[in-house]
Amino acid sequence: MTPADTHHSGSLKAARKAFRALPAGIWAMGLASMFMDISSELIHGLLPVYIVSVLGASMVTIGLIEGVAEATASITKVFSGALSDFLGKRKPLMILGYGLAALTKPLFPLASSIGVVFAARFIDRVGKGIRGAPRDALVADIAPPQQRGAAYGLRQGLDSIGAFIGPLLAIAFMAWFANNIRSAMWTAVLPAFIAVALLVLFVREPKNRHVVESARKPLAMADARRLPTRFWLVVSLGAVFTLARFSEAFLVLRVKDVGLPLGLVPLVMIVMNVFYAGLAYPAGAAADRLSPRTLLLAGLVLLIAADLVFATAASPLIALVGAALWGMHMATTQGLLAKLVADTAPKELYGTAFGVFNLVSGFALLLASVIAGVLWNAYGARATFMVGAGFAAAASIGLLVFRRGGPAAGQDKSV
Repeated sequence: MTPADTHHSGSLKAARKAFRALPAGIWAMGLASMFMDISSELIHGLLPVYIVSVLGASMVTIGLIEGVAEATASITKVFSGALSDFLGKRKPLMILGYGLAALTKPLFPLASSIGVVFAARFIDRVGKGIRGAPRDALVADIAPPQQRGAAYGLRQGLDSIGAFIGPLLAIAFMAWFANNIRSAMWTAVLPAFIAVALLVLFVREPKNRHVVESARKPLAMADARRLPTRFWLVVSLGAVFTLARFSEAFLVLRVKDVGLPLGLVPLVMIVMNVFYAGLAYPAGAAADRLSPRTLLLAGLVLLIAADLVFATAASPLIALVGAALWGMHMATTQGLLAKLVADTAPKELYGTAFGVFNLVSGFALLLASVIAGVLWNAYGARATFMVGAGFAAAASIGLLVFRRGGPAAGQDKSV
């Protein structure tokens, strides 16, 4: 066995050991994310068809519902994160968010008007916004610092497993119920309530001295000013990554554009999430041992490759290769960015930090999707993905320049 083989074997053993050593609360949150994503993606895989064919709404209405829903989630996240710091409690807010999402699931198959769907989607996204930052902060509270990358990687990996099981179940239940959309959507109710039960029964919030002390202090703008420069750099990186990535709806449009049959269009999300789920934990574990900058650059290279493949694809198979690269990019960067937020923010402001990060990233996604849509309408799909590749290339250059310039480049190992 060569020294390289020995090193590789040792790395794998270390990764497996870290995997087994993660606290039970991390596993519970990961499995809850998985079951909620199974439920949500099952609904979302059928909802556009349901709105158009059953409720008779237009594509403009679909766009309005989705736009308002995602903006609502982004705005809610920053307040829920700060509130979890103020209260000194993460778990109740996390359970409230998951509980609201679970309660909306029966509303979709029961809906007889577009207003009910809009209300259900709105409440569902409020729930997502409430739970996101406290959950990410609680992962940082529970996981040992040397295992944060693995912890975020595991949670996001399990979340991604749910994201491709959901569309698969949607296809299966549509066949089982002879294309009765309402009956298929009812099957999403059970996994949503399983998610809530997992959190209630198996997540134990640690007694955190820093959080308890901060609970005695009123919320103030000064809290945001206490977040260090390194944190704002991570926020900026997350925003640039999101500008380069835009909404995954454009991936669906692209595979349809190159000839994939309408009934098989969900394959693009399945392929993306298979690669995302498969690589999220290894990438997260690597983030505990390797330079974050190296992994961020690797993720940007994967995103550039994905954009170029989508831009030049002439067949469904090539477009699905782009989806695989897209999933690899997500696995490499999303858990890492969450780890960097935790590494650069004061412990007593974890919730606020994750809320700010999610807020900025959410609005960056909205801006990116608007830009992508304008480019698609004016110049076609190729221009959309080429500009995305350009954003990713600019972010890569920025990381390389930052490495060479300034004292922080040599002293700060967090980015």
